Amino acid sequence: MRRHGLRSDRGGTLPLYIWLTGIILFVSLAFFAFAQAASARNGAQSAADAAALAAAQDARDELVEGLGTAIEAGEGDDWLNWLAGDMFTGESAEAAADALAAENDAHVSGFSGAEVNGYPGFDVEVTTDYTVGDSILPGTESQHAKADATAVIKPRCELAESSDPEQAVGFTCDGDEAPIEIDPDDFELGDLPDASTLFSVHLAD
Repeated sequence: MRRHGLRSDRGGTLPLYIWLTGIILFVSLAFFAFAQAASARNGAQSAADAAALAAAQDARDELVEGLGTAIEAGEGDDWLNWLAGDMFTGESAEAAADALAAENDAHVSGFSGAEVNGYPGFDVEVTTDYTVGDSILPGTESQHAKADATAVIKPRCELAESSDPEQAVGFTCDGDEAPIEIDPDDFELGDLPDASTLFSVHLAD
């Protein structure tokens, strides 16, 4: 009778063991599936951030070039509009965004101008070229991750108090105590400070 009881206990334990093993395996696979999805989302967000920054940096380069051209032209105070960050067209910004997205295995699926706290910028949405991958969750093998980001361009300089915009180019920038003075009659584009000194580019919060 005792031996029969031991066999019964062992027989009842085996199905429970198999059942628990199956539950643990399922939970592990589900966790792996969610980790796959999170990894794809993180990759998409990195691509979106890089693409938005690339668009804003391209526009910043346009602003610096336009500022230099306006100074060379010597047409009154038109250069102040460029210094304020109001004049870029952003014609090549989307191409710059797509190039950076492609470097991150993604492509731009949405692109538009934006304004954050009065500063201009770009909204960029990207879609990954890769999928989440096979998992126990149905449909992930064909699901692409998406993410969006906004980057803004913030002017860092303004007309120096002692300057006459009709006569000379003088402006002060964040972090610089002494004004930057440029003679329009003896000027080359390389005389301007670095683009990052004139305009900051950053992701919107």
